[in-house]
Amino acid sequence: MPRGNFRRDFTPDFDPDCGDAPLTCARQDIVIGRWQGLRDLLRTTGPDWLARGHRVRLLAQACAGSSTVESWLAAEPHSGDAQVLRAATETARAFNVAITAGRGVPIDQQRIDTAVLSCLRAADSCPEDPTPWISLISVARLYPQGVRRQELGRWWDELHGRDPYSVEGHLQVLHYYSSRWHGTHGLMYDFARDAAGVAPSGCPLPVLVQYARVEEFRYALDAAKGQHASMGLGQHWNSDGAVSDVRRTWERWIMGRTESGVAPGELRDVNYLAHAACHAGAHDIASALFRMLGQRATRAPWAYTGDPEKQFVKWRKDVGVRG
Repeated sequence: MPRGNFRRDFTPDFDPDCGDAPLTCARQDIVIGRWQGLRDLLRTTGPDWLARGHRVRLLAQACAGSSTVESWLAAEPHSGDAQVLRAATETARAFNVAITAGRGVPIDQQRIDTAVLSCLRAADSCPEDPTPWISLISVARLYPQGVRRQELGRWWDELHGRDPYSVEGHLQVLHYYSSRWHGTHGLMYDFARDAAGVAPSGCPLPVLVQYARVEEFRYALDAAKGQHASMGLGQHWNSDGAVSDVRRTWERWIMGRTESGVAPGELRDVNYLAHAACHAGAHDIASALFRMLGQRATRAPWAYTGDPEKQFVKWRKDVGVRG
């Protein structure tokens, strides 16, 4: 194939549901206000916490602008699944209000309290489910001063006891500890490295370090807004430490995996590692990850360093992936 035509026909698939076809069908029900599809989806998902967390999070984003979950609760007030989705939906609504208000602008505390109480009710309704605790730790970020350390620790213990290797759960704590919210870069990296250090082979938790690196980059972007001076990141992506982190995550997570495919709930994690490998110059790792991904892509983290589609295509080409 001529060099000039190298993968010109390649188009990444940014499916918002990450290839989860049953989830896509259920989300279409939300548009027409039909809640039965949500009930059936969560019932069949069962205690597959990775799939359940992924589905609840994306359903909540879709439900945030409608009354579908309230209709479900009105019809089945004792449904634990409905309570869990309502908690995640109230969390999504609180974040939508915060995004509209703008960074640094406090929102009505009653809105946050409503989400917290909804999460606690959901946790009571589904005592084995880690999902309400993920929502709870997520919405805690919205309190201007955060929450008491003891309270956050208790919520974390509840989550960790139910799903000790949940990437999404760890990610919410990582965000909480970040400089953009209620911590520092150091605290965030310490949490990520500690979690990665105790993860068994094949567990995705080492990728938290790559999430932390993106989080630091986003903080620098925010700080540089409106300024023409360099952000001073220098070797942020390709320092010796960054390269070592990429190779460590590859060895401990990807090389230890027993699954051949990439589940919808871990697609974003693989994209984060591929992005880090590209920017770190670890093209051997990036090439293997792009082959794992095929056309499947997530907008984050590619969108933080440019146009996501152009970047995905460019890097894929640069590391030599054909077909």
